[in-house]
Amino acid sequence: MATAKKAAKKTAAKKPAAKKAAAKKTAAKKPAAKKAAKAVKKPAAKKAAAKKPAAKRKPNAAFMKAMTPSAVLAAVVGATPMPRTEVTKKIWDYIKKNKLQDAINKRLINADEKLRAVFGGKGKVSMFEMTKLVSNHLK
Repeated sequence: MATAKKAAKKTAAKKPAAKKAAAKKTAAKKPAAKKAAKAVKKPAAKKAAAKKPAAKRKPNAAFMKAMTPSAVLAAVVGATPMPRTEVTKKIWDYIKKNKLQDAINKRLINADEKLRAVFGGKGKVSMFEMTKLVSNHLK
């Protein structure tokens, strides 16, 4: 039993020395690894600079197509054909001008008589549902 304890002490004494040597080896490897990482990063930066600048985004033709509003929607935005984006902008202008956005929950729109006809008789509509309901009035 005494010999087992001595053997355990000897191996325990040898392990820290081995760990120290291993630590010295990894410490020697770290600067080399950092240099290698820097060398790898530099060419990547050159590649990013070599890329062509992004071209300007082209609007989707479907959004820019002139749509004719129905008679009900024309009372709010006008009767002239216009793209969906312009219809949405004009509806928001109408909502803000008449202060129809809900004070507590800004996502809700309180419809007046003109908008109630566009929204299918609903008194309150969320801004996300609004675009769906307005699209029914565009041809």
